[in-house]
Amino acid sequence: MADLKKATAIISGLLAKDKVAGFLALRMVAGHPVPYLFTKPEELDGLYLGEVRYPVTKLLIRLARKYPDNSFGILARACDERSLVELYKNQQLDPEKVTFVGVACSGELAEKCECFRPYPSRIDIGEKVECQEDDARVREIEAMPEKERHRYWMDQFTKCIKCYGCRNICPVCFCPSCTLEDHDLVHLGGMPPQIPIFHLVRAMHMADRCIDCGLCEEACPADIPLRTLYRKVRETVKHLFGYLPGESTEDFPPLEVLGEGTFEIGEAGKSSRS
Repeated sequence: MADLKKATAIISGLLAKDKVAGFLALRMVAGHPVPYLFTKPEELDGLYLGEVRYPVTKLLIRLARKYPDNSFGILARACDERSLVELYKNQQLDPEKVTFVGVACSGELAEKCECFRPYPSRIDIGEKVECQEDDARVREIEAMPEKERHRYWMDQFTKCIKCYGCRNICPVCFCPSCTLEDHDLVHLGGMPPQIPIFHLVRAMHMADRCIDCGLCEEACPADIPLRTLYRKVRETVKHLFGYLPGESTEDFPPLEVLGEGTFEIGEAGKSSRS
């Protein structure tokens, strides 16, 4: 209750002083927490600070594109802040036009999410708790003989119903045209999708962008262990390039660097403010 009062006071102050045009967070509507753009202090009576997570930064991109001159606030957990870091570096959001209120996750949520750092760089709401990242599943699969490991992943991928839930929930998926809908790579229609192209294409595309929020696995109706796959990819990128997505705006994604130069994001991939 104290955290809710504090969050309400902070957000109310930002709205009342016109610091932001709106504030993105979750609100209880008909008994369910849903993403909501608060624009008036009196709307905050329904503010939700519970254990349900939603990638509000994904909605922030849409707002920034539609209203490029406005600033917006956002209630950000650690995974939200990591996604903001990647979105800043990929020119999808302007950090000067984003105000985040940091929320530390509870011990229960941190344990459930197996988060390696369940608190943002600045904590405005909640208290800092520590949690140990659990990579036991990655190590277990790595220990399998190669043929058994290959069979394991093929069995997992064949469960896919190609609902695009993993892509749609991902807070750092922002491309205007999706590789997973490129007919030359992934045939459209038909079930299940080509195996294993669909998920391997996405894993490679997310190699230096995945922030390990785990929302893709939560959203998967077929219970495919996607987070385990992406954790291994993140681990490989860290080992090869010393790079961990979402940690610093100063570290440039290694797969966007070619030789002595950089691979620039094309105009189509930039937000409309660019």
